[in-house]
Amino acid sequence: MNPMTAEGPPILRIRGLRKSFGDHVVLDGIDFDVWPSQVVVVIGPSGSGKSTFLRCCNALEQPEGGRIEICGRTLVDDGRMLGEAELNALRQDVGMVFQSFNLFPHLSALHNVTLGPRKLRGLARADAEARARALLDKVGLSHKADAMPASLSGGQKQRVAIARALAMEPRVMLFDEPTSALDPELVGEVLQVMKLLVSEGMTMVVVTHEMEFAREVADVVIVMDGGGIVESGPPATIFRNPTQERTRGFLQAVLMRA
Repeated sequence: MNPMTAEGPPILRIRGLRKSFGDHVVLDGIDFDVWPSQVVVVIGPSGSGKSTFLRCCNALEQPEGGRIEICGRTLVDDGRMLGEAELNALRQDVGMVFQSFNLFPHLSALHNVTLGPRKLRGLARADAEARARALLDKVGLSHKADAMPASLSGGQKQRVAIARALAMEPRVMLFDEPTSALDPELVGEVLQVMKLLVSEGMTMVVVTHEMEFAREVADVVIVMDGGGIVESGPPATIFRNPTQERTRGFLQAVLMRA
């Protein structure tokens, strides 16, 4: 996907984003655009602000300054955020997948996926369950519809979490380290589902340490460090010929551990 040929405005526009925790500046003036059907992968060392950046895009963290426009709405403008009702409406368009799954432990996989569409979109139970079963089939878990989260592997839990986010029919998906809590042998099954979403044209912003995934599917790779964007560009540029010494050092350290 080439943003230079994209029609209409970006689906996510960020200008001057700032966030601190006490005296610690976590985000220091982030500017970036994400276009429809674009896959943006955010990499960088631990503590560089990647997850906070992502959480600000869904109002899970409130920045002190800057502007975020997402899915046609102004989420934040210089610290002023949408009201609760407007935020709930916006979050129906913005799917979020966390590293720790966040499934409801007392609900089956099927009911985890149906809850949002029934409660927030008012979908009838039969319609919500039909959609949920189709999504569980999509992520390879149709046989686990009645299973409780405690009986699922980490990879299966994450795939249910992806199905749950997709059940709201979001316009953009945010992934915060979706494989970091998984055993190595389970990572591939989650990445395979994410690659399927890429092939279907889903707009995605992914924070990850999976460098091969970034190299394979990203339209743009963002490298963050010290609360800012060090550089950004297509994966071929970032991985083969980065312009910044900080990027070269980070990639060398990560790839040596792989």
